[in-house]
Amino acid sequence: MGRALETITMALIYVSILCLLTLVSSVEVNVQDQSRIIHAGTTFTSRNYTSILSVPNGEKFGNWMWSELCPENFYATGFSLRVEPKQYGGDDTALNGIRLFCVQSGDRRFLYSVESHTGHFGEWTEPRWCPSGTLSSFQLRVEPHQGIFGDDTSVNNIRFRCSSNPTLEGQGLTWGEYGDWSNDCRSGGICGIQTKMELYQGALDDSSLNDVRFHCCTQSQQ
Repeated sequence: MGRALETITMALIYVSILCLLTLVSSVEVNVQDQSRIIHAGTTFTSRNYTSILSVPNGEKFGNWMWSELCPENFYATGFSLRVEPKQYGGDDTALNGIRLFCVQSGDRRFLYSVESHTGHFGEWTEPRWCPSGTLSSFQLRVEPHQGIFGDDTSVNNIRFRCSSNPTLEGQGLTWGEYGDWSNDCRSGGICGIQTKMELYQGALDDSSLNDVRFHCCTQSQQ
């Protein structure tokens, strides 16, 4: 009986060590994945693009900021949102930023990110990815202007359609309604972003992200 108990105890210790090693390995992989994401910034703004996608229901506050584009032959296949949760009586801003992840030939082992200007509030959500293909069109959920004494949030959420047809919805908030879909990128996909941002208002009402437009790039002919 004593030897059997000792055997069971050793087996449990062995299993526990294996689980711990698996957990450590998983954490290392996640850290490595993050280290492979390079923020492109304005490095590739000279890249040629074929069109710009826009929608008619963006809000009026703020100004158009700088564009950021993926490197040549890279296209956006995933995205993450910077979202401030509901403030329950405080100043709500909802969606503050959109980050695109650019890959080459569907290979996610080496990533660039582009995001243009981003608001101050909230945290970044987990990325959402097209199962195949690229991001090709979008739709915005926007709360209209709430009047002089209202709390404006402007853009609350976004949907993207992939070139392989699935639709991906962000983890934004629910104020407002979705408007019309943009046109589609043809033979390639979304390759850049430009945001319309109301800068930080201090003690006044912040609406943060008010509108966005995306660049389309055509796939190079080999």
